[in-house]
Amino acid sequence: MQSLSKDVPLIFGFPLKYASLVILVLQNSGMVLIMRYSRVLPGEQYISSTAVLISEIFKVLVSTILHMQQQQEAAKHALQRYTPQMFLTEVFGEQSGFFKLLVPAALYTIQNNLQYVAATNLDAATFQVTYQLKILTTAVFSVMMLNKHLGVTKWVSLLLLTAGVAIVQLPSSNKVNENGNSFVGLLAVAVSCVLSGLAGVYFEKILKGTSGSLWLRNVQMGIGSAVLCLIVGVILLDGEQVSQKGFFVGYNLIVLLAILFQAGGGLIVAVVVKYADNILKGFCTSISIILSSIISVYVFDFQITTTFLFGAALVIYSTYLYGKPDSQPPIASPKMPLETKADEKA
Repeated sequence: MQSLSKDVPLIFGFPLKYASLVILVLQNSGMVLIMRYSRVLPGEQYISSTAVLISEIFKVLVSTILHMQQQQEAAKHALQRYTPQMFLTEVFGEQSGFFKLLVPAALYTIQNNLQYVAATNLDAATFQVTYQLKILTTAVFSVMMLNKHLGVTKWVSLLLLTAGVAIVQLPSSNKVNENGNSFVGLLAVAVSCVLSGLAGVYFEKILKGTSGSLWLRNVQMGIGSAVLCLIVGVILLDGEQVSQKGFFVGYNLIVLLAILFQAGGGLIVAVVVKYADNILKGFCTSISIILSSIISVYVFDFQITTTFLFGAALVIYSTYLYGKPDSQPPIASPKMPLETKADEKA
């Protein structure tokens, strides 16, 4: 990686700010499409809890490498040596805050499993549009838990978002199809959005009160999620199925891609949060919705209706509107911070 200045890093000659956004578009669209495709393939179906477990292990490994690289660079400048013992103390030490992160870890574990339920029961385009409700839940929890104040524009955008998602559901509410139950899929997405918002805001609250790096917190939360997923998901809930059919039943290249895309989401967002802004991130979401819808037509025979187009357009516009800076002061006392990062992490 090289850079023209300290503020404009490049990767392969392309500004990292925009490269990360392109990758985010591909990840957002790819995760939903590939996850859906992996759930409708003929043959033995894989066990979703095992996929979530592998995803968490992958995130822990990548975050560990990135954190240790950071710490080793810092130690070199201080003429010190960063040891594995120091790493273990940072992760599990008395002052590490590891146990505080078990709460968002549990929430994210449930959310990740619900994404597979949604992908089983909903077409990719509807899943993609409905999942944007996480913007609403994150905003609500930010107001409740972080005393964040939203301006008129943001509240209007959230109302438009809710209306858009509701309109998208009109043609298919309670529809049962050969690949699953639409009501079950919508319920899974709704609960997933609530958990995403709560976990993101809770995670931000912990980050504000501690000095650990984002990668260290990802390591801690990933370990917590992996342990919880192993015990509750793989052993308790799916233990009989795993023992009878095997841990890797139904696995193929598509399943591995779905796992990789899900695992990469949090890692990519961390880069986007650092180098991009909310407006550009909103454009990424809009492009992802459009891309997923178009591909769904050709891959899954998805029928784009007038109501879907109108609802999706509202969701896209509301996402753009939410990312714009407020032109008016917030509807609340200006004593508290006006902006937080919770909606970016969701």
